[in-house]
Amino acid sequence: MRTTIKLIILSLFVILSGTIAQAQDSTQKVPNLTSVAHIGFVYPVSSNGRKAGEYTNAFSLHILAGLSKAETGTSIAGISNVVRKNARGAQVAGISNHLGSTTGSATIAGIANIVKGRAEGVMIAGVLNKSASLKGAQVAGFANLADNSTSESVQVAGFLNKSDSVNSSLAGFINMDKHAQVQVAGFINTTGNAHTQVAGFMNIAKKVKGVQVAGFLNIADSSDYPIGLINLVKGGEKQLSISIDESSTTILSFKSGGRTLYGIIGVGYNFKDKNSKYALQGGVGAHLPLLSHFRINLEVTSTSLTDFKRWEYHRASFGAYPAYRFGRKIEVFAGPTFNHVYTKNGAAQDLVSHYFWTREKGNNKFQGTYIGGTLGVQVKL
Repeated sequence: MRTTIKLIILSLFVILSGTIAQAQDSTQKVPNLTSVAHIGFVYPVSSNGRKAGEYTNAFSLHILAGLSKAETGTSIAGISNVVRKNARGAQVAGISNHLGSTTGSATIAGIANIVKGRAEGVMIAGVLNKSASLKGAQVAGFANLADNSTSESVQVAGFLNKSDSVNSSLAGFINMDKHAQVQVAGFINTTGNAHTQVAGFMNIAKKVKGVQVAGFLNIADSSDYPIGLINLVKGGEKQLSISIDESSTTILSFKSGGRTLYGIIGVGYNFKDKNSKYALQGGVGAHLPLLSHFRINLEVTSTSLTDFKRWEYHRASFGAYPAYRFGRKIEVFAGPTFNHVYTKNGAAQDLVSHYFWTREKGNNKFQGTYIGGTLGVQVKL
């Protein structure tokens, strides 16, 4: 019984493959035949018979697969719709749609939508949408591919979007666009020019007019508002900084970004606490220019002290640092900080004694807020 079922399924797919091949390879001129309704099982077992590929239909319904020259209304198939030329309206298939082009169409398939030419409308597939060009939207569980697309188009995919020029690309893993207004990806965005990029790990672009937000790294030729730990911007700033604060924590940090926003990543050492003496720091900052050699740097940072066995001291800080630049590269800065500390088991709790607000919980948990200060020097790279 199982062998018979397998043979039947195999035969159906052989027939379907032949249908698709015939539709794609047919180049001879055919007369303009029209049909109000095209009903069938699988080509050529249908109301249009062997000439099904020459008909333009207002409505098509096939148990397995249907073949037509064009569709002006709705076409539904259990497995696949094959339309050699243009399709309007809606194409719904259990597995795939294979179309020459679409106009104002909603193309929906359980696995894949393949449009040989221009796709205009909405494409929704469980796995893949692919078209030579796109004007509209593609939504896929895995990937959207469009060789050329308009700036009004939108792509949403569980894994990958790849296109020419789109308005918005949203992907679970990666967006690869030549030009995009907005890109949002779980891992990485790559594009030429963009307005906004948001990625879990990295953004790569040429010119970014708006913001770049990445969990770790932003790369751009021009980007004034990158938000990430490391921001490699050709027209921006890169600095190596060393600073010390009221708790005797010394931090060596790399600061990088655009003309306005920059990222901070640093390591350091605390000279007071015998246990939690190694420091790790990350954050973001903003330059506020006042004079040619004078500005204020605003920074929000998170600092942890540890012995690499226990992570029980964390401090969130906001600092406003007036900074003066000597020459082109050396800048000194100093200013007040507003700090909130969270510790467990008393770790580094006594680094400062001037808390103006404290709170203690069970299991030796402590929170405290205080005013501190930081001073340092940084060198432009």
